[in-house]
Order: sequence, then structure tokens, then C-alpha cells
Amino acid sequence: MTASTRAYLCATCGTRFPPSDEPPRHCPICEDQRQYVPVSGQAWTTLDALRARHRNAWRRHEPGLMSLETVPRFAIGQRAFLVRTAEGNVLWDCLALLDEATIDLIHALGGLRAIAISHPHYYTTLSEWGRTFDCPVHLHAADRRWVVDPSPAIRFWEGDTVEIAPGVSLHRLGGHFPGGTVLHWADSVDGQGVLLTGDVVQAVQDRKAVSFMWSYPNLIPLPASSVRRIAERLEPLAFARLHNAFTGGDVAENAKDVLRRSADRYIRALDHELG
Repeated sequence: MTASTRAYLCATCGTRFPPSDEPPRHCPICEDQRQYVPVSGQAWTTLDALRARHRNAWRRHEPGLMSLETVPRFAIGQRAFLVRTAEGNVLWDCLALLDEATIDLIHALGGLRAIAISHPHYYTTLSEWGRTFDCPVHLHAADRRWVVDPSPAIRFWEGDTVEIAPGVSLHRLGGHFPGGTVLHWADSVDGQGVLLTGDVVQAVQDRKAVSFMWSYPNLIPLPASSVRRIAERLEPLAFARLHNAFTGGDVAENAKDVLRRSADRYIRALDHELG
């Protein structure tokens, strides 16, 4: 890469674009109705600039499960999760920032067996993560068109479910995006199971319910048929806890019952059955 050529990151969603002499003119992910371009207009940064001003903070949620998020907040502000298993670690979702401290910590914990990403808003710097940890990055093929920085690490999968490590499986729910995916960790230490949902399923403020949207920033709901399908696809899975993409978005107990009730409430609301 020449001195004038660099890989630019969208400052609104964190997506990395291929190296170029000038910033891209558009970010198709932000111009889509599920995201947005700020009133101030499209802005760009670089990974080096991000590393100079931000860091990744870690939190342990339970044995074998940690989250990391960039502080101060950058772009969408999501968190990623590290699922630790006897057969290797899995990173769920992706952050734009990959710094030396994060690289050292993950290597010290055994590296990565695989990366899996819920939907295109969190593709960010997936090529950098895949190259650094020499592991596959699993994306659902239904969202292939949103990959703007192709990488040999990408593994497109099809259908509704795939196992990427013993006790760790991906499930396509659709909804937010056609390939919208959640991760099911069946082999949590207590054996009750954990569901990691990105924002395909979103915990609400009181943590006693979850919800579902086609576009969060633009407040466009999903139809009842999509929510019903999401609930049906999750019914065979056992999980007691749920963690979504943002700090505090955790349902700490009875998460499957919470999801069932929430899906029913959502559908009744669309049918004008809530007073």
C-alpha cells in the first residue's frame, strides 16, 4: 500500500473498504434504510486513527463468555463476544477496532477457531480480524451482497443452521436482514444454554422482554409473519440467558420464556390487540 493509499472506515457504521487513494464517495450500508447517513454527511476514518483514540474494554459475563466493546463509543457502538470452548474460541460479531492489546489478549486465551457475524452492520473490519487470527469468518450467503471488502477468510454458509464448533451453532432467523443470524452456545458451563443475538433480537429497557425491528434507527417494525418465524426457529433451542449487541442488553434468566412472551406481545400489538 502506497503512502497515499489507505483503507478507509465509515465513521457511522465502522465498515472497512478496500485501500484507495481517496475515501469512497458512498457507504452503501449506511445509505440502506436499515442504517442512516448523519445530517452532517458521510465521514471517514482509518484503523490507525481509530487505534490512536480508542481502546477495547472487556467484561466477563460467566465462565467461558466475555464481551468486548470499543471505548469511547465508535460508530454503531456494538459489542462482540468471545465464546471459549475446549475445542477453540469463537468470536461472535465484530468490532471495527482491532488493536495490539486485543490481539495479545485473544492469543493469550488461545486464539480463535472461528469468527461469526450476525448481519452486515457488524462486518466492520472482518478482513483484518480473519487475517490476524488466521481463522474463517462465517457469514450467511443471503447477505453476500453487503460485503464491501472481500477476504479469503470469508466462509459463506447457506440454509438455516450450521455448527461451527462443538456445542456452538449458528441459526438464520432473517428479520433485520435476510441472513440475520444468532449464535446458540448449547455447552455453556451450567448446561442451560446461551443465545447471542446481535440486534436480530433486542432486549428492551426493563430486560423483561425483547423486541424485533427491520430498521432500528428509522423505527421500521417487522411484520407479524417475520416475528412468528423467528420464534418458531428458536423454539427447538434450549437457552436460559440472552445477550444482544449493546451494553446492558442481557436477559439474565428464563430467556426462552421471555422471548416467547415477547413475540406474542409484538404480534398482538401489530394486530391492535393491546390496550
